[in-house]
Amino acid sequence: MVVRSNEQKQVKVSVRPLVEYVFRSGDIESGFRTANALHEGTRIHQQVQKMYKEGDLKEVSLKTEILYEDMIYIIEGRCDGLIHLENGWMVDEIKSTSSDISHIEEGYVVHWAQAQLYAYMVAKEQGLGQMKIQLTYIQVVTGDTKCVRREHTFSELESLVMEILSRYTPYASLRINNARRRDESIQSLPFPFDSYREGQRKLAGAVYQTVKEGQKLFAKAPTGIGKTLSTLFPSVKAIGEGLLQQIFYLTARTTTRTAAERAFELMQSKGLCVQTVTLTAKDKICFQEKVSCRKEDCSFAEGYYDRLNGAIMDMLSSETLMNRTVIEHYARKHQLCPFEFSLDAAYAADAIICDYNYVFDPRVSLKRLFEERKKKTVLLVDEAHNLVDRGREMFSSDIGKTEFLELQRGYKGTNDRIHETSRAVNQYFIRLKKECGEVKRKLWKEPPEELIALLELFVQEAEQELQGNANVDSGPLLLDTYFAAQNMIRISKLYDERYVTYAEVISNSVAIKIFCMDPSTLLAQTGKGFRSTIFFSATLSPLHYYRDMLGAGEDDYSVTVPSPFHPEQLDVRIEPLSTRYRDREKTKEALVRLLSQMVREKKGNYLIFFPSYQYLYDIYDPFMSDNADLSTIVQGQGMAEEEREAFLASFRSDNSETFIGFAVLGGIFSEGIDLQGDRLNGVAIVGVGLPQLGMERDLIKDYFNGIGKNGYNYAYVFPGMNKVQQAGGRLIRSEQDTGILMLVDDRFTQRPYHDLLPEEWRG
Repeated sequence: MVVRSNEQKQVKVSVRPLVEYVFRSGDIESGFRTANALHEGTRIHQQVQKMYKEGDLKEVSLKTEILYEDMIYIIEGRCDGLIHLENGWMVDEIKSTSSDISHIEEGYVVHWAQAQLYAYMVAKEQGLGQMKIQLTYIQVVTGDTKCVRREHTFSELESLVMEILSRYTPYASLRINNARRRDESIQSLPFPFDSYREGQRKLAGAVYQTVKEGQKLFAKAPTGIGKTLSTLFPSVKAIGEGLLQQIFYLTARTTTRTAAERAFELMQSKGLCVQTVTLTAKDKICFQEKVSCRKEDCSFAEGYYDRLNGAIMDMLSSETLMNRTVIEHYARKHQLCPFEFSLDAAYAADAIICDYNYVFDPRVSLKRLFEERKKKTVLLVDEAHNLVDRGREMFSSDIGKTEFLELQRGYKGTNDRIHETSRAVNQYFIRLKKECGEVKRKLWKEPPEELIALLELFVQEAEQELQGNANVDSGPLLLDTYFAAQNMIRISKLYDERYVTYAEVISNSVAIKIFCMDPSTLLAQTGKGFRSTIFFSATLSPLHYYRDMLGAGEDDYSVTVPSPFHPEQLDVRIEPLSTRYRDREKTKEALVRLLSQMVREKKGNYLIFFPSYQYLYDIYDPFMSDNADLSTIVQGQGMAEEEREAFLASFRSDNSETFIGFAVLGGIFSEGIDLQGDRLNGVAIVGVGLPQLGMERDLIKDYFNGIGKNGYNYAYVFPGMNKVQQAGGRLIRSEQDTGILMLVDDRFTQRPYHDLLPEEWRG
């Protein structure tokens, strides 16, 4: 829905979301939803439309204006088909389904409402007194067809439309009133501080100009200038000027999500009235001990859509900043699934704060975001350096033998079709394992077409079983394997020269992976349609590498903002001690001495970062032998949220003795955390952060060498030095901060590593 508060009350809405809002009811569907429904639906629509005779019309764009009370509704939609009859037209609405169509008697109320609204628009435009309507249901597997027909006078259709608008208008009125308050508040919104920090105005101006021109911006801006506010404030101003309708603030970590929430809170304290929704992962926000969306397992899923509209109205009437706590409060109040509730609320929000995957991941993205809305949406991609490897992960897919062997055994005698299709996939993996030979690995440059064909057969049978929800004991494994198979099929269709396929034998099993070595083109394609994208980070360096990897076009902008801090705030020490794997044992004692000297030089709080957990443990024990009187804390693998919070809380400005945290480069404490003032007095970084040598990194290296770039830098050096810059950036967070930064590795004195250090570290 598009609302315009600066004109006569005007509401622009598409047919489908209009009727879904009014008529959708019942439970959240089971955790299973057909993953290829959109593709299958398109194919089936085209199949039916090919049977139309001459004079019939397909994919007919319709539009009408209706004055209801004091609002002008502009309703748009696309009708699947208009079948020409001797005395007029019949609307044909085509619906694909995995269900048994023999159970469909009269059709579904939302489908009828959609078709009836199309019929009204046709009749009104052509002055027809009556219209025929047909719902055509197609079973996706069998191809069976069932048609249900009705006939309405124009008067009946008009009455139905007015009933729809009467039920939709309270929601539309609320949205219009909220938009009016929002726009008025933006017009008078000052920058929330008395003055801009050095570099902050430059970044904010670059963001506004980029949004105005509808381009991309790649911004390298140092820690401490207030990047979050520098991107959000001009974006909010762009909403007030009609350039934007919605902001997506995309993050990789919960900590940076919190920074965005605080920036909105700050602007709200200065009079801003925008509505924001923060999306939290389902497994974190679910009220149940075990995530299950079956109504039999979850009362919050049962009857969800019967209560949804009231809950949305309640929350949007009362709240502006809808973070996790607020979402959970209203979800409990109205007995709703908090995850689904947050998604439904997001479509009405002015700003959405969420993980990258809601926009970029083809498995998770907010698919109901209509193209017209996207044209007035900006993507603010925080800590954008993380999107390179996240992009590789999103556009890659792997699947293994073990699950299919278990399904083959589990469904023997209960479902012969799943048993046979699982057995066929398992047999493929048995042959593949032999082909891997003694090296236990196979590599090739085409998609695994034989496997994809077998997976497509498996998916068809799994869909039938999951729709019926039979064999509950095997259900979770079947569901997980179904989604893994669907993702492998989906990713195989993206395959080009940027991909490679490999198989590996691990223990007694074998797995196959379609690996995306270069996600830049796919990231760029995913971002198409949005008005503007702002990639920003303190460590978007070297800029040419990140422009390349994040899909920049020749006309897209770049900006580099210098550090606002004074050189004397930072005492940088480069210690040319080798931390290469082969030298670690002989340099261990010297490293322990260096670290001990640093933390004993001045009482305070220190963080020491290592390139791996093993290296951390190897140094920690001898360090503690020499420094048993010092207090320490060590980052653990797979820390729970409470453990992370306790780790950070240990860094207190009033610690009476020296306190040291041992952590891992590239981990949860090396970026996105803010320990201002005396909460952190020194940082030591051991090593240049290179990713561990491995097959995938070597594949990336070889790929970029093959297209004329420095593959070693792209695969190892640039990602490694980014971790170093991020970890070092934890130290100076404000104009008052001071501290010691120790860089331990002889490579820090050599090219290209020295050249990649921030300028203020090189002095």
